[in-house]
Amino acid sequence: MSSPATPFSPALTAKLDRFRPFAAPVKLGQIQFSSKLILAPMAGICNIPFRLLMEDLGACGTVSELVSCHGINHGNQRTLDMLKIHKNERVVGLQLFGEDIEAMARDAEVAESFKPGWLDINMGCPVTKVVSKGGGSALMKEMEKLAPLFEAMRAKMKTPLSIKIRTGWDQDHRNAREIMKIARESGIEWVAIHGRTRTQQYTGAADWNFIEEIAQEKILPFIGNGDLHYPLLVSDRLQKTQTDALMIARGALRNPFIFLESLDPDYAQKKKSDFLGADYWEVIQRLWQYVGETFADDRMLLVQARKLIVWFAAGFPYSAAFRGQVFAAQTAEDTYKITEDYFLSLGTSQKSINYDEAFMSSGHG
Repeated sequence: MSSPATPFSPALTAKLDRFRPFAAPVKLGQIQFSSKLILAPMAGICNIPFRLLMEDLGACGTVSELVSCHGINHGNQRTLDMLKIHKNERVVGLQLFGEDIEAMARDAEVAESFKPGWLDINMGCPVTKVVSKGGGSALMKEMEKLAPLFEAMRAKMKTPLSIKIRTGWDQDHRNAREIMKIARESGIEWVAIHGRTRTQQYTGAADWNFIEEIAQEKILPFIGNGDLHYPLLVSDRLQKTQTDALMIARGALRNPFIFLESLDPDYAQKKKSDFLGADYWEVIQRLWQYVGETFADDRMLLVQARKLIVWFAAGFPYSAAFRGQVFAAQTAEDTYKITEDYFLSLGTSQKSINYDEAFMSSGHG
């Protein structure tokens, strides 16, 4: 990607800038963040275009989608491409997953050569294809393996190392506190905790009482994650949390402005967004540029942009019909035109989303 991003209109720029003074900077280990709201890693989503866009829209830092240590060590080009970082990304971490200590240590050395701000170990992914091989959440079941893993990776690195975990494997084995203590003694800089167990997957509710109890103990710098789906909820959590920062995942898919809209508690209380269809269209145009400059062919442009476009439309009037049109479109050009017509037709329409309904309960986030 070489050309600069197309500037947002003065009207949208003014809307975005209105929130930025509310950001409170925070330092986690060696890394300085401009606010307390970070984009969480999401498989198949947190690639360069999406990370760049979320930084543009207020995320103070981002994390890549999970990257396989075995793919890296086998020299798989598609996997290595997932480690790439754009020169305009400001604060980005690369998330690695695997179960073999030696492979993860070699992996860390390779990943560090891409110059991330930090590396992160995925210890929270609950999906079977990861867990069945001993990676993701399965690492939480083998606590005796953790100190050797952390120390082997640290020995190969100069950049900070963090971990992202869950509360535990299941309700009877919630060992996040014990894992954090091991991490502290093994040179881990901070921990992010998703407030569910592995057996919950993405069902039920994140246990913020558990998260806040651990946060009060100040074992390590600490990021909370889970169910932060809309600005009022995020803003409320920001005001009272004992954690050092929060990670937003799926909430950013239906509201790309969530990192900014959550900063001002008075604004969030109104439950009405300043960002309308025309603003979303500007954001989509920039996303389209980022995707087009990252992925070489039209097929990949269509695949990568289309999934985000239909998520951004969620909650707007006639979004189901729009989604059908987008997925029926055969070319990138047709998709672009359909999208432009839809978002510009929305006028002053507001989103209406039932946040109690399950959203992307099969993975990601």
